[in-house]
Amino acid sequence: MKANVIIAQFGLALLGIAAPAWAGDAAKGEADFNKCKACHSIIADDGTAIVKGGKTGPNLFGVIGRPVASMADFKYGDGILAAGATGAVWDEAALALYVADPSAWLQGITGDAGAKSKMSFKLAAGGEDVAAYLASVKQ
Repeated sequence: MKANVIIAQFGLALLGIAAPAWAGDAAKGEADFNKCKACHSIIADDGTAIVKGGKTGPNLFGVIGRPVASMADFKYGDGILAAGATGAVWDEAALALYVADPSAWLQGITGDAGAKSKMSFKLAAGGEDVAAYLASVKQ
């Protein structure tokens, strides 16, 4: 059942139909991003560190609006590369779904039930807030 809900929500996101639930709180998301910075940084294009974090995951500066798996010089896993090959672009709804269950999101977008994510962390709640925060971090 949970997978069906995720796939349905993802389908709506692809169609550009965002339910009000996607309206996250950027201020809350900034605080919630502390859970993400163990693996991710937010470094502006000019090199300014907005959030100093780990390098296990890609830099998330400007992620909203960016094609999936498109950071130059980052070694992505096969599952997210397959998702990127579909032409998918990160928006707030897709990112909120992805952080809730990365492998389920990859399986939904690629149609491959065996797709797996290298990101093992799942953000049980607050994904829409983190997505709103990341949408606010741009030049």
